[in-house]
Amino acid sequence: MTFDFPKGADRFAKDYLEELLSPLGTVETSKDVAGEVLEIDVYFVPSPQSQIDPEILGLLGRFAEKPGLFEPFRNAVTISEIRSCTIKFCNTCAKKEREAKRNKVRLSEDYLPKLWILSPTASPEFLDGFNTKPDEENWLPGIHFFGKSWRMAIVVIHQLPVIPETLWLRLLGKGGVQKRAIEEVQSLDINNPLREKAINLLANLKTTLELSQNLDTEDRDLIMQLSPIYEQRLAEAEQKGRQEGRQEGEINERRTIIENLLRVRFGTLDNSLQGIVEPLLALPPEEFSSLLLQLSNLSREDLLRRFHQH
Repeated sequence: MTFDFPKGADRFAKDYLEELLSPLGTVETSKDVAGEVLEIDVYFVPSPQSQIDPEILGLLGRFAEKPGLFEPFRNAVTISEIRSCTIKFCNTCAKKEREAKRNKVRLSEDYLPKLWILSPTASPEFLDGFNTKPDEENWLPGIHFFGKSWRMAIVVIHQLPVIPETLWLRLLGKGGVQKRAIEEVQSLDINNPLREKAINLLANLKTTLELSQNLDTEDRDLIMQLSPIYEQRLAEAEQKGRQEGRQEGEINERRTIIENLLRVRFGTLDNSLQGIVEPLLALPPEEFSSLLLQLSNLSREDLLRRFHQH
């Protein structure tokens, strides 16, 4: 299945959900669906010994109280994409049922995952086509549920109320909704661990978008908004390094940037590419900045030859 996320934005959505949900349980991204050429974007299983209180994630934390599949879309989800999500979801449930039958155990419905389809927008006609209904007695506006036995919902991000509880989902929106959410994240206390995770991922998103081809106006506007965050992250890392009497913070920051850029440029970070990370870290700042500008035009062979890795 081909999603409509630009490559960098697709990676951001998966990495973002993985970072926020991993303290609560087990997270798998791009999980293969047996028998189908399909991948689940994010598959989550909560842990009884979670590292944080789920409430800190607001509405996203409530979704994470039970096993779940998360399918985020950068643009409005289409009918075809809903069908593909449903196929993946049904195959996942069927696998659980087969395992239970093989192990001769009774499978509770609560053991099966739920499917959360995250879309920035969806028209009333679109939602009516799937006969979805809100449940505002138990849930916030913007969440449209299929019939109870389906265990699925479309979360229309731009319909969510602008309150702290929805912040971590609104960050996956578009345009003004995402812009406001980014501003809210920046205004959080600097020691907030979720703020740091989100800032790091947003800064990575800026660098990956800059390497993308055929950016639209919205993507270019997003890059401009993220530029101060990128600079802020570097400044905070440098300040942290000085406070600790060393520059480890800045080095780790640069390492993250290098690994992310190589992964985006070449699709993976294998052992050969991992081997040139240290030589790249050793570059003087001027040469490092120049290399970042050239990276989209350099081949894998050029990089490996230049840094003497084979």
